[in-house]
Amino acid sequence: MAVVPYKNQKTSKKEQVATMFNNISKRYDLLNHLLSLGIDIYWRKQAIKLLKPEKPKKILDIATGTADFAIEALALNPDQVVGVDISEGMLEVGRKKLRRLQLDNRIELQMGDSERLLFDDNIFDAIIVAFGVRNFEHLEEGLKDMYRVLKPGGSVVVLEFSKPHSFPFKQLYNFYFKYILPAIGRIISKDQSAYTYLPESVQAFPDGEAFLKKLQAVGFKNTLCRTLTFGISSIYMGKK
Repeated sequence: MAVVPYKNQKTSKKEQVATMFNNISKRYDLLNHLLSLGIDIYWRKQAIKLLKPEKPKKILDIATGTADFAIEALALNPDQVVGVDISEGMLEVGRKKLRRLQLDNRIELQMGDSERLLFDDNIFDAIIVAFGVRNFEHLEEGLKDMYRVLKPGGSVVVLEFSKPHSFPFKQLYNFYFKYILPAIGRIISKDQSAYTYLPESVQAFPDGEAFLKKLQAVGFKNTLCRTLTFGISSIYMGKK
């Protein structure tokens, strides 16, 4: 059974995820940095570093949200960065941020379904996703479409939450994720479900070797997984 944000609604996971991010969009950046103690910024930098040797010129950021990962990708000096997301609320926050930073001429944000990307085949040098694949309604379909729009020889880099396995960090993390994070998230975001969905979706996500197998199943080669901060998150990479 799919993990969804609003269990009492009969709409699809995709619709519920869009609604959830619309609801929390104005406080999303604050909560992201607060709940991760700012470590999410370091994680994004580490993920982008993996692409430096490849010097990608055309980059697609899937589930771009408020564009933090797209902005980090500018460190690679690309010609073009395109961000897509299903939440108009998140994109609006992202557009305001880009205007404030005077980066709106370097990054283009657009509405888009990660499982049905509105791009031709083989056009991006690199595809990046931060904390987004966990929210796909059909994970394999989303990965297949990423593979489709990536150029041969191009790379995908996925940053996603994972589950620590070592004592005592596993126990501390589980307590924080199950009790502290949802409580803070509810108070600040005003959404009763969003930050309960987060730990549930992380628990349900096939992390580590299981996710590498999913990348391989749709065609990606030379896959690797690098864990960060005791396994709280992981970077996955694959090549077409």
